[in-house]
Amino acid sequence: MKITVLDSLAATREILDAPAADRPALIRRMRSPMDGMYPFIPGGPDQLAMHEGTFGFPVEGADEQLRAGLGELEEARVRERVEAGIHQAARALTAADPGLVLPGELTVLVTLGDPTDTHFMEEIQGLSAFGGIPGFIELTLWPNRVVCDRIEAIAAHEFHHNVRHGQGGIAWDPMAVALGEQIVAEGLADAFARELHGRRGYTHFAVPCLGDDAAVAKVISGMEITGMWNFTPWVLGDASARRFGAAPVGLPTGAGYAAGNRIVDAYLERCGTTAAASVHTDWRVVAEAGVAALDVTNRFGE
Repeated sequence: MKITVLDSLAATREILDAPAADRPALIRRMRSPMDGMYPFIPGGPDQLAMHEGTFGFPVEGADEQLRAGLGELEEARVRERVEAGIHQAARALTAADPGLVLPGELTVLVTLGDPTDTHFMEEIQGLSAFGGIPGFIELTLWPNRVVCDRIEAIAAHEFHHNVRHGQGGIAWDPMAVALGEQIVAEGLADAFARELHGRRGYTHFAVPCLGDDAAVAKVISGMEITGMWNFTPWVLGDASARRFGAAPVGLPTGAGYAAGNRIVDAYLERCGTTAAASVHTDWRVVAEAGVAALDVTNRFGE
């Protein structure tokens, strides 16, 4: 597997050194290797809009903060650590299943996040990431203490998604996919990251609601909902739903991750297996065994 972690931090420094009028074009250039991530969009996406929509740094108005954050990401050796984390994750997955097919090529973009965005900085605590399209991973980071401590674990989490939805894995049909698939996928990815990195594997903005039985039960009650456009409040919570124009459903930030962790942990214990070995396991298999072992009010499938 060829891994290319783009030199986006150097590109970001070039952008911050440029006049504000030139920065949109430079951001598009920085992101251009990700054009192939969305082959289903005719002509490809507007990469500036993608940058803005994933909490990427602002074009102007916060240069001093951005330069400081960029320096901290460089000091944290984020590029090297992301690559090392993915290599470690790949070894663990293939050790669990020697016949597993990994992506032939993987392109990774690390973007400096927007320190002026309260939702990004406070609700999701400096982390926005996406690894669900095979061959590509995006990480938008703000270098707070927890994010810098979790870099390898974040990379492992997203790589688990990449392989789960890759060749021989679980097909993702945006129109028909059930919420349960994403809930279980998040739980498996966190469990996998924990198998490699201990508690650093938990998606950190979800940790406060790991013990919230009512939130876990609520998520379980919605696992048959279909259509990925409906998932934001159930996975990320009401604050993210409001941010992206979706209707809140009464859930705290990260509730879907918390429910996924609880379900998957119960499944793994009950079945005596690992998240590495379960990368292609159907979500219903995980949910039916995991939810049955949980002591929460709402029961899946009833």
